[in-house]
Amino acid sequence: MKTRATAYPIWNRFQRSPDDPLSLREQLVRFFRKGVADGTLQPGIRLPASRVLAQELGLSRITVSGAYEQLVAEGFLEARQGAGTYVAARIADPKPLSSASSPQQRQREPISVRARRLSGLDSMSMARAAWPLTPGLPALDAFPYALWGRLEGRFWRRRPIPDLSYGDPQGFLPLREALAEYLGAARGVVCNAHQIIIAPGAQAAVSIATLALTDIGDRVWVENPGYDAAYRSLVLAGVAAVGIRVDAEGLDVDDGRNRAPDARLAMVSPSHQYPMGVTMSLARRLALLQWANDARAFILEDDYDSEFRYECAPTPALKALDGGNERVIYIGTLSKLLAPGLRLGFLVAPDDLIDALCAVRNGTDHRVPMPLQATAADFIGNGHLGTHIRRSKMLYTERRAALLSAINSEGGGWLTVPTASTGLHLVAELPDCCNDQTLVAAARTRQIGVMPLSAYFVDASRTERQGLLMGFGNTRAEHMKGAIRTLSRLFIT
Repeated sequence: MKTRATAYPIWNRFQRSPDDPLSLREQLVRFFRKGVADGTLQPGIRLPASRVLAQELGLSRITVSGAYEQLVAEGFLEARQGAGTYVAARIADPKPLSSASSPQQRQREPISVRARRLSGLDSMSMARAAWPLTPGLPALDAFPYALWGRLEGRFWRRRPIPDLSYGDPQGFLPLREALAEYLGAARGVVCNAHQIIIAPGAQAAVSIATLALTDIGDRVWVENPGYDAAYRSLVLAGVAAVGIRVDAEGLDVDDGRNRAPDARLAMVSPSHQYPMGVTMSLARRLALLQWANDARAFILEDDYDSEFRYECAPTPALKALDGGNERVIYIGTLSKLLAPGLRLGFLVAPDDLIDALCAVRNGTDHRVPMPLQATAADFIGNGHLGTHIRRSKMLYTERRAALLSAINSEGGGWLTVPTASTGLHLVAELPDCCNDQTLVAAARTRQIGVMPLSAYFVDASRTERQGLLMGFGNTRAEHMKGAIRTLSRLFIT
């Protein structure tokens, strides 16, 4: 036993917690993830067999085997046939840091200049919710209207006089408690209610975090292409958004280090990148965390619809890997899970940032009406959110399949969809002869709500790639063929 403890000292540090909302298997997975992320588990180390580790930790072999299988699927471990299980031999590709440069001095810009920079960036106002193929919308026809109405009615029937005051600056406590429990079970984000701040949507949460953590002129990494609403929040905060390349593995951290090594923030969507739909690889996640730690910067993780995956289980949030460095601020929303019109989002931050974030929240009056918070608390706390997500995933699976079938049968060979395993929209590539902006303008005259991919690129790179974002979340399956047929006719007119 003494020799084994010396060879594998980390195993003996695992402590099960009966109060943890995660199962024993999930607790063990989290323990190993942290060990790999913080370097306690060195690449290439052989792990004990599941039977041996189960005996040492007092767990069932099924629990340990399940944890190993999940960690292998996520890329933390490698299963070598006939040779055992090992920590992944090459998780990250260490490269020397590029030399840091001093932040460029910038003049304070007047508000009118910011407003002009926002011109033409508001994509959602250019499409209609009722139009087929509009991206960014969940199934509004599947919203639980009757249940939501009963829960909100319950709030008013109890005549909650204290709840009609200004309320807690962080948000309704029962809602924050319900969110903390949900995030731990569904996204691997272990937090408590004190670390959560309620905001009117994810965009407001981005604005709060940016105003609290940056000064005018600071540089911020943004995905290129990336979410335009988040970009608008950064523009209004007066920071310099630096577009960082996105490829099949997500945000290119090396590109970020070269372009802006001194950036104060990085705005990313690792579980389902918007708009390209890719998932950030484990190597990139660890590299991003390492950059944030080296630069003493923060990462804003936008986790907007990661629950909807159709070919594999949802990946854990980047926040689950954050460990003791606490460089990640997690941003979530009910916009894609329920409806964007609810305007209910939240952020999860380290304890030492909460006061500053609350001060900004109060200063900008980013508050959510108490009846909405109380209704959402009941909806999440009583398990209705989980039920709604499961039902929605079945519906989206059907609608996604219908859209892919329509593209194959009605697209005329003009549309190519390279990936389509996550989220509520597809990205279709266009032939070189097509201009996506012109095509979308024509589609709008026929009430088709597709969006141009080029509109999501930052500044001068806007014309680098041409494509169409096609949403299937709020389009009925029987309407897909007609919409694609109408769209395909635009290629030959």
